[in-house]
Amino acid sequence: MVTRLSPRDAMYYFLDDSRSTTHLGALLIVDPAMAASTGPDAGEQSGNGAGPGSRKPLDYASLVSLVENRLQRAPRYRQLVREVTLGLARPVWTDDPDFDINFHIRRAGLPRPGGPADLADLVSRVMSRPLDRTRPLWEMYLIEGLADGRLAILTKSHRCLIDEHDGHPEISEVICDTTEEPEVLPEELWMPGYPPGGTSLVIGALAEALARPGDLVETVVHGNGVVAEVRSVVGGTLRRVGGVVGQLTDSAPRSPLNNAGTTTRGFTTASVPRRECAKIAEHHNCTVIDVELAIITGVMRRWLLSVDPVAATPADTVRVVVPLSARDPGVEVDPEAEPSWIPIAKPSFVTDLPVGEANPTVRLAQVAGLADRYAQSSRRMSTGPSPWFPELGVVPFADISSRAFRSLDSRSYNVPVAMSTAPVADRFVLGVPVREVYYVPVLVSQRALSVSVVEYADRLNFAFVADRGVISDLPVLGDYAVESYEELRASD
Repeated sequence: MVTRLSPRDAMYYFLDDSRSTTHLGALLIVDPAMAASTGPDAGEQSGNGAGPGSRKPLDYASLVSLVENRLQRAPRYRQLVREVTLGLARPVWTDDPDFDINFHIRRAGLPRPGGPADLADLVSRVMSRPLDRTRPLWEMYLIEGLADGRLAILTKSHRCLIDEHDGHPEISEVICDTTEEPEVLPEELWMPGYPPGGTSLVIGALAEALARPGDLVETVVHGNGVVAEVRSVVGGTLRRVGGVVGQLTDSAPRSPLNNAGTTTRGFTTASVPRRECAKIAEHHNCTVIDVELAIITGVMRRWLLSVDPVAATPADTVRVVVPLSARDPGVEVDPEAEPSWIPIAKPSFVTDLPVGEANPTVRLAQVAGLADRYAQSSRRMSTGPSPWFPELGVVPFADISSRAFRSLDSRSYNVPVAMSTAPVADRFVLGVPVREVYYVPVLVSQRALSVSVVEYADRLNFAFVADRGVISDLPVLGDYAVESYEELRASD
């Protein structure tokens, strides 16, 4: 019995192309000097886990041991994606018979003392490389050489691995604890299952199709194949297959942010105090989320003016897609769940950022007003990208369909903004405090920039991932974020 990729997971798997890959991750900055000692034997290695009086130091060996112990909570991280011959069904998850955790967890070093620019450059290079499709689709890096003896942990996971609704978290969430005492799971003796052969996969796909012949006809005629593409164009039914946002007739403004890109990624960060942002929000009778969006608006305005000093006019906007929970916390699937720094598969809406407005106070008021209006508009709602692959799973023209999807998707918005809409509680890795958390968002085809914001340790941590072929001066976006914050604070 094989487990088939869900239609949505299959969509993300096939959305990879030569210039983009749908991987994401997290950057955790940890401080070993702040780890609490639990006893006279603290720091000694002991077995596969840690307990009172025998805590492991955080180094490469202990990180590997920790991940090995926690992989039972993330079984997909030991599995391969196997495609089915002729696309007769969606791909399947199969155990990697040659799984080698040391291939996936790696060490990296910065020239001491490693500063933010050195770290950002390393993250950029790692995120520029595609994942090896012959192995489980993830990597993790223990980065040494940061200033003050700090370490960084960078994770990189393909989007198809992650589905919080089905209990498939990103690996950075798996290795973190909410207390200083690491949780030790029972030791698991994992043995890979016997991999199915190509013939058995084909037979299984045909058996599924023959069991539901009506669905097979529906797939071919109305699904994701060439016939469906022709019918969509001729019949004017592009709205049925777009699925990213409901307002395809209300296309996003033309922008270099939607230019075709390159394979080279850039990464930079910025951090501002949440408490001060809350004061700004209170003074202007809006929310912290509005302040975050206003900061991003200021960043976009400064960047556009740096490209063309006369580009930004009062009527100019940049369209972003934002989690709906930013306006309505009640839309969260599980309000009792711990807030995550990997905010994926959330209901979203599209709003406009008034980058043409020069006055920061007016800009903040416009951001809040537009977000309030559009969060209530059904034409602006989104449940995320909708898969073209029906439940039956026949995907004979996956490459063609994915190209068409990217073309439609490019009309709907300019920049995706991922947000943790509630503060994330303190986290620890093997008892070592996590001082900073950044979400490294997906950068898909036809997008030159992706932005994320994580509320952690009373800071708002911004991360920017960009296509260096379009935004070659990415490091300045971090400076622009701090400048935009200072501008709002000065107007308070």
